[in-house]
Amino acid sequence: MSSLPAFVVSHPMAVGAPGRPLAWRAGQSVDLATFIAHVHGLAQQLPDGRHAVNLCEDRYRFMVAFYACALRGQVSLLPSSRAPAVVGEVQARHADAYCLGDLALELAPPRYWQLPAELPQAGGPMPQLADDALVAIGFTSGSTGSPQPNPKTWGSFLTSTRQDLVALESLWAHTDAVPHVVATVPPQHMYGMELSVLLPMVTTLAVHAGRPFFPDDVAHALAEIPEPRLLVTTPVHLRALVESGVQLPPLAGIVSATAPLAQDIAAAAEARFGGEVREMFGSTETCVFAVRRTALEAAWTPLPGVRLETQAAGTLVHAPHLATPVLLADMMDVAADGRFQVRGRQADLLEIAGKRASLADLTRRLLAIPGVIDGTIVQLTPDPGQAVGRIAALVVAPALDEAQILAALRISVDPVFLPRRLRKLPALPRNETGKLPRDVVLGLLNG
Repeated sequence: MSSLPAFVVSHPMAVGAPGRPLAWRAGQSVDLATFIAHVHGLAQQLPDGRHAVNLCEDRYRFMVAFYACALRGQVSLLPSSRAPAVVGEVQARHADAYCLGDLALELAPPRYWQLPAELPQAGGPMPQLADDALVAIGFTSGSTGSPQPNPKTWGSFLTSTRQDLVALESLWAHTDAVPHVVATVPPQHMYGMELSVLLPMVTTLAVHAGRPFFPDDVAHALAEIPEPRLLVTTPVHLRALVESGVQLPPLAGIVSATAPLAQDIAAAAEARFGGEVREMFGSTETCVFAVRRTALEAAWTPLPGVRLETQAAGTLVHAPHLATPVLLADMMDVAADGRFQVRGRQADLLEIAGKRASLADLTRRLLAIPGVIDGTIVQLTPDPGQAVGRIAALVVAPALDEAQILAALRISVDPVFLPRRLRKLPALPRNETGKLPRDVVLGLLNG
């Protein structure tokens, strides 16, 4: 007996009327119909290949290239950094991979293809993408080790992004309109992918094409889009906005992720800018799966259908968009109602001389010292013959010397956990999402 062909579930690339805004560029809207024409046009011109590393700086061009690759059946590779060495490693690990971008690069990677200055257009229907189509491979940041690949299907992306929409839509529900988004996080990062590349596909919101960095640039980008406005950012950017004194246009809300957001910064941002600050919790492996209003609460609320299961090695995340549960290294205290608090990563938990602490808590206490602008505390690899690695710190504190920093830490930190090596720097080498790759930190401490 012949078997029936497998039934393939497909989903449209985007929702909404052809004339609805999808993006904003230089104060002008780009409608959905134009975007789809650009996707069809670029898909016809893409080089042949199984994998494409998307290095586009302009968010709209990134979106066009990402969806053109998906239409061609090519998998987009999303490295944690666009540094040449990182891109080269990702490219070398995947067969038949090329790179594409929107700029002429001085140090271009192998098989680099630059998008045309004017994006081509071609006619065609709304593309349909199969539920099980592999559309992207995201890579972890390397903040706790070497970057690891995480494949993403179109179906899993849609399910997780619709969950994000559920978590955020109350921010603008009172306006009877969908928001327009400015994002400071790069689209290559999974958080940036979810909230600025995928979210405009599952609802009718529009996204600004830029990636503003400095506070004045953020204010200018927000002024280029209409209300209601949603700012998608990181703790590093949000702290800079609060401390800069910049005036922002009215906001429906602010979203933060990629690193823990200090409660005082969240409260200050709400007081200064008017919109609620909603922090999202997730990872490259899981995408976003929990949310909280950091100014008012410490516990996280899982998104619908998400269940956490504590393990000796971390926490197992069950979610509708995950084919199988994912084990995270984060240690969590899960309440009976499912809400949870994060105690730190398994690798961050310290036990020295019978006493316990976490690197996350030590870093928080370092950052709370008046005069400390930025900093991080890590545990070094044990020296030969030693069972425990030394504690070390990188600190940005122009007005303080090392003795003053250690004296301030000594007030709230047990002496066994005080940094034995402390290096002051003008600035920490954070990547585009504010994270500190561990190999870079160790290089600075050992240099």
